[in-house]
Amino acid sequence: MTSPEGTPEFLTSKDGARLAYHRLNGRSPGVVFCGGFRSDMTGTKATALEQTCARLGHAFVRFDYFGHGQSDGEFTDGTISRWREDAIHVLDNLTTGPQVIIGSSMGGWIMLLAALARPDRVHALLGLAAAPDFTQDLMWEKFPEGVKDHLRKDGVYLEPSEYDEELTPITMRLIEDGREHLLLRDPIPLTCPVRLIHGMLDPDVPWQTGPEIIERLESEDATVALIKNGDHRLSEPGDISRMNATLEKLLATSI
Repeated sequence: MTSPEGTPEFLTSKDGARLAYHRLNGRSPGVVFCGGFRSDMTGTKATALEQTCARLGHAFVRFDYFGHGQSDGEFTDGTISRWREDAIHVLDNLTTGPQVIIGSSMGGWIMLLAALARPDRVHALLGLAAAPDFTQDLMWEKFPEGVKDHLRKDGVYLEPSEYDEELTPITMRLIEDGREHLLLRDPIPLTCPVRLIHGMLDPDVPWQTGPEIIERLESEDATVALIKNGDHRLSEPGDISRMNATLEKLLATSI
């Protein structure tokens, strides 16, 4: 299966799994987009950001995590650890120089984890409905005891999704692994510029998550924009314009 934009290229992981990606050559700072949970690199935000980078002449990479989109692997074998490593592998092998890392939903968690692993490679961060710690705070702690018992016993729970007709498999392995990467319990030692955009009508990730991230960050150049009528996807034309304008400002700041 190929994306509407054409056949992707592939980056081989250390274990031989191939990660699908699209890349634009351009000047620094470059931009890397990290998608959300069960989403892929062909979505509205990813392609809009690519168009913006093409117009401005900046390098850009969008990719599919292991078990997502056109990359190898089964989704149920994925974990936060694995997807974090995917993002770091992309940074190390597909980009040069400073990068603006953009993360949507789960990608906002991956964005922060990748930045913590490679702080010297980060020019700035842009989170869109960023969802750090969601496997614990928004899944496990919200699940009824019956669902928790099912997960403990069977290892997987099929959860209905508003965004997909298919049920979403949530694994106990994902929950347990997520606990190894929780960020909102302690200070987050990142000092780069950070911009967060969060919809106040987001049904999936509470808007209060944005200010909580800002409070935890050590960066003194960190802000959150709360969009009164914004939902989780932040894919309406006004949302896309706001995202692109925020990126342009970050790209224009001195390195």
